[in-house]
Parts: sequence; C-alpha cells; structure tokens
Amino acid sequence: MRRQIDLSVYLVLDPGLCAGIGMVETARRAVAGGTTMVQLRDKDGGTARMVETGRALKAALAGTGAALIVNDDVAAAVEIGADGIHIGQGDMGVAEARARIGPDAILGLTVERPDLAAAVDPGAVDYIGAGPVFATPTKLDHKTPVGFDGLAAQIAASPVPAVAIGGLKAGHVAASLGAGAQGVAVVSAICGQPDPEAAAREIAWAVAAARG
Repeated sequence: MRRQIDLSVYLVLDPGLCAGIGMVETARRAVAGGTTMVQLRDKDGGTARMVETGRALKAALAGTGAALIVNDDVAAAVEIGADGIHIGQGDMGVAEARARIGPDAILGLTVERPDLAAAVDPGAVDYIGAGPVFATPTKLDHKTPVGFDGLAAQIAASPVPAVAIGGLKAGHVAASLGAGAQGVAVVSAICGQPDPEAAAREIAWAVAAARG
C-alpha cells in the first residue's frame, strides 16, 4: 500500500539559493511552517553528496509527516531510504524507476503537455509535476511556460494528482488550485528567504484559503 501524499506545499531545495542556512535547515524551518513535501534537487552534487544531504534531511524531517523526495537520482533515493523519487521526461523510464524504488515508494513525474499527462500510467506514477506555469531561473532547461490555462489542460488530462510547478509564489496558489492542482511546488519562494518558516506558512495559508 503506497503512502498517502500531500502535495499542498511542495518545497524543491536548491543548494545555491539555500546556501545561507543550508538545505537541511531551510527544510526544517519550512516544514515547521507547513511544508508537506521536500524534494532534494542538486543537479551538480553527485550521488555521494546527495546521499549525505539526504540522510541529514531524513533525520531532520523524522516525525514531521513531511515526505522526502529525491530528484532524478534513484541510487541516492534508495540509499537514503527516501520516501520517493521525482523524474523528468528525459530521465530514467517510469517502469525502471518503479522497479528500482519498489511498490511502496512515491514516484513523481514531470509533464509539460496534455498528451504527456494523458500517457501517465497510474499504476506506476503517484503524481505529476504540471507546468511550467511561468519561466524560472532555478531551472534553465525548463520547457515553454504554459500559464494557468495550460496548467489546467495538463491536469485535466492526467489520471493522477498534480502539483503545479514553475516560478510560483504564494500569490499564485489560488489560480493553481483553481486549475485543478492539489498544491504548488516552489523553490525561491522559500529557499533563500529571510524566514523560510514564515514563507512556507504564507503558502500554506493560501492553500487553506483557496480550499475554503
């Protein structure tokens, strides 16, 4: 039985933006403010550094209920004992990723078009990252921004829940949930902010307000 996931406030950690207090402390404070999922993304870190950081994150998040997801690196996710993995369209195939992480771990997949969303296998994938809604400097290779109408089209085509991605802030929560997303994935809206806990709380409040 796969664990339930809460996509409400999905923090994607960036080592550069989080350099002031570090990714682990940023995550700890963000979860205290209401972050529900934390993704470790370190494109240049290599597996060994991912494992070191991931183990520290797992210890910091223990008992909070927040899920720890590793971006792309399946070997690191398995070694860390993370709650799951998130992959993109150009990464390892869904079937292989699911085989390697096992039936109980969370598997997320980035989509950028409605046809890709429609092709998702709900037997293997737990959620999609839909977008990008806006351009974002934290991911230079992102696809063309689709806006909220494009986001809604992707989510409508998907057989699994979606978290909205791409340059999102607290002020975009209502439109994201209005397009069908179950939450928002953010980077700079929390990473590098003077008070990550307060920044996360603002987004969590916006999610609660949007849900009525």
